[in-house]
Amino acid sequence: MEASAASSAATAALARSRGTLHKIKTFPTEKDVIEEPPKIGVFVCKCGINIGGIADVPAIAEYAKALPDVGYVQENLFSCSQDALKQMADKIKEQNLNRVVVASCSPSTHQFIFQEMLRNAGLNKYLFEMANIRNQCTWCHQQEPEKATEKCKDLVNMAVAKARLIQPLEYLSVEVIRKALVIGAGVAGMTSALGLAHQGYAVHLVEMTDRLGGNALKLHATWKGEKVRPFLDDLIENVKNNDKITVYLKSAIEEVTGFIGNFKSKLSTGHELDHGVVVLATGAKAYQPEGQYLYKENSNVLLSLDLDSEIVRESERIKSAKTAAFIQCVGSRIPERMYCSKVCCAHSVENALKLKEINPDLDIYIIFRDMRTYGLKEDLYKKAREKGISFIRYALNDLPRVEDAEGKIRITVKDQVLQGPIEIVADILTLASAVVPHDNMPLAQLYKVALNAEGFFSQAHAKMRPVDCATYGIFLAGLCQYPKPFEDCIAQGLATASRSSTILTKEQLQLESIISQPVDENCDGCAYCIDPCPYRALTLLEYMKDGDVKKTVEVNEVLCQGCGSCMATCPKQGINVAGFTLEQLSAQVDAALGMI
Repeated sequence: MEASAASSAATAALARSRGTLHKIKTFPTEKDVIEEPPKIGVFVCKCGINIGGIADVPAIAEYAKALPDVGYVQENLFSCSQDALKQMADKIKEQNLNRVVVASCSPSTHQFIFQEMLRNAGLNKYLFEMANIRNQCTWCHQQEPEKATEKCKDLVNMAVAKARLIQPLEYLSVEVIRKALVIGAGVAGMTSALGLAHQGYAVHLVEMTDRLGGNALKLHATWKGEKVRPFLDDLIENVKNNDKITVYLKSAIEEVTGFIGNFKSKLSTGHELDHGVVVLATGAKAYQPEGQYLYKENSNVLLSLDLDSEIVRESERIKSAKTAAFIQCVGSRIPERMYCSKVCCAHSVENALKLKEINPDLDIYIIFRDMRTYGLKEDLYKKAREKGISFIRYALNDLPRVEDAEGKIRITVKDQVLQGPIEIVADILTLASAVVPHDNMPLAQLYKVALNAEGFFSQAHAKMRPVDCATYGIFLAGLCQYPKPFEDCIAQGLATASRSSTILTKEQLQLESIISQPVDENCDGCAYCIDPCPYRALTLLEYMKDGDVKKTVEVNEVLCQGCGSCMATCPKQGINVAGFTLEQLSAQVDAALGMI
């Protein structure tokens, strides 16, 4: 995420020069291999010690030589290295290979590298199969080298069995509307919009409320002491004054059609917006613990943001108080809401230190479950201990009890060290309540984006695609994904600008060809496959044949993500996912069972 943010900041400075020195990569004409019998090249990677340090790579290579239709086998030290890729491309041409299997690591990270190598060798990139003998074998069987070697052989056999049946696929592309839609005008959304505008792209910025700023309007300073309001005012002013950003206040998304590169979103105000990408930055809110700990029953029971305002004003309530207490994890890390809200511990410790500055004689107690002032924020915790702030740990099965004691607040908590109750009579009680999502379901349904169990938007992959949604062309920024501190929201906003620009820089976007393909001779139009499709990529189609009305399904090639839900649902083998046909999958199973 931070690397993408840095990329956005760097490329913004180069936006005016974009395209002036670029070269269009060309590939040799692809060889037509449809009528040729399979001649498979198998390249087995040692991956340094990742594979070669556990499995017997020479034995795997020797085994592959004996498999039917294998015409060439080679061992590589690092198959993904530039030298190895060039050598493999040369061997494909020299040995006249028309299918390629690479036995190495994860296709999620390396498949595209090897597919490009095939194109450089004059083959269709889909004439490729990968055996993941690192992640699926040597990494998880490090203590069993002999068994790992045998499993590697099985994986290679399965890959070769499928490779015999794979066919070249047609490349698909779509025109790109070089505009972005950012939904939510908090810090993350505005940072994303400005990042995109600085890259040179037009941005539609949509906000449900009547003003820009989001949750940051309630914040006063970061944990480092940096003032939020001057930064926010500058951000808002820059957004308003940027001629590439069009702001729509008091607006909501009502209808959505289209796909990556070609979205059309209709607003509640009637505006229709055309755009190529979407950034979701809808934020989150503080949990309201009504009915708990005298919240809204005693005016001296506050939430963290309420205390922020009291501290900024240096209110009389703070100056005259003798005892203040904090209760952590209110609504967080409980069966109904299992996640940690990430910002609460540091926020409470920070506010406790500020209270000490205003009222040095104030006794302060932080009642916590686990103190998570991670990273550099540990300095806050250390300073708080030095200032005499007391930390009392409680257990989930024995929550603190809070009672009204003639206008004061009586807190009873069982100390986990003393194994006995402690009673605190406080003038002020601050509840560190959970960060909870807004109702994200309507947008999730409109844009076909997944939500996690707690209702936050889900990213495609926490490490490899941390700000991408599984639906291509849609990105996430800020609290709508999960609770995070202010600086992370800024970084993520920039990261979405960088990721979005990888699409918007292109006039045409090449799509994945591994998508659903109806088998008309088997399909009778039963439509069982249509409802399970999570991307709404299938429609029922009627046509005339030999004077009769026939039914089949039609696939939107851009919407389809090749997930296979339709193929799994069809009872008549009326639809396949290209590259994963039943024949290909059956061949892999037969190979695993020793039938090939």
